[in-house]
Amino acid sequence: MMVSVRGVNYHVQVWNENAKDSLVILHGFTGSVVTWEKVSSLLPTTMKIIAIDLLGHGKTDAPSNELRYSMEEQVEDLEDLFKQLDLHSFILVGYSMGGRVALSYISAYPERVKSLILESASPGLKTEEERANRRNSDEALANKIEQNGIVSFVNAWENISLFETQKKLSKDTQLAIRNERLAQREVGLANSLRGMGTGAQKSLWPLLNQITTPVYLITGELDEKFCLIAQEMMDELPNAKHMIIAEVGHAIHVENPTQFATIIKDVYHNN
Repeated sequence: MMVSVRGVNYHVQVWNENAKDSLVILHGFTGSVVTWEKVSSLLPTTMKIIAIDLLGHGKTDAPSNELRYSMEEQVEDLEDLFKQLDLHSFILVGYSMGGRVALSYISAYPERVKSLILESASPGLKTEEERANRRNSDEALANKIEQNGIVSFVNAWENISLFETQKKLSKDTQLAIRNERLAQREVGLANSLRGMGTGAQKSLWPLLNQITTPVYLITGELDEKFCLIAQEMMDELPNAKHMIIAEVGHAIHVENPTQFATIIKDVYHNN
């Protein structure tokens, strides 16, 4: 369904609409609600699952104004959307970019989130120097997407080292991931990088010690970078658990959806 939020049309997919308990689930960069189809089919029908195409992604609008894509704007969009959907309390799941959005959201609206599940996510970069360097590289990538088009970008993106482990997946699964990426729009991806890329967002590291909600950090054993980030986050979060999933990389929900769904079910039953 489409929901009008602060002047932008958001695409929302809901499974188990009449269930009492709610789970909100946020995709990563180049993703959409489609990425959650397998996981959602493995979850209990007692859970209402709300998947959202984030700004500039999937079927949600892709405004031309890059300022509209700031993390603060995205968080306010989600809060308005949750009010319209009459969501008061829920488990929040975020993958990669969606994990940064989820962390930003709970920092602003902690009372809404019963448990936070972060898959291969970070609180951003710690220093202004790191953020400036990342903004420069994200701007260069955004320009390249706009100039060369989505096919050229996806051909390069699916071959970065972060997704190397996905080459072990079945051809059908790899094709589904590729098609999801190819369905994106240049303006949406480019402005997402500029507005809420890792360099553009403010660092959330100083706020981690204020998050008292249970936080579950999930990383793939073969994704060394994000395993290390999660270990650092464990030192700051007062109520966190880190789970490392064997033989998978960055996108655990794609590479081992059954185990990912089992973790969500365990969190759900512990609430």
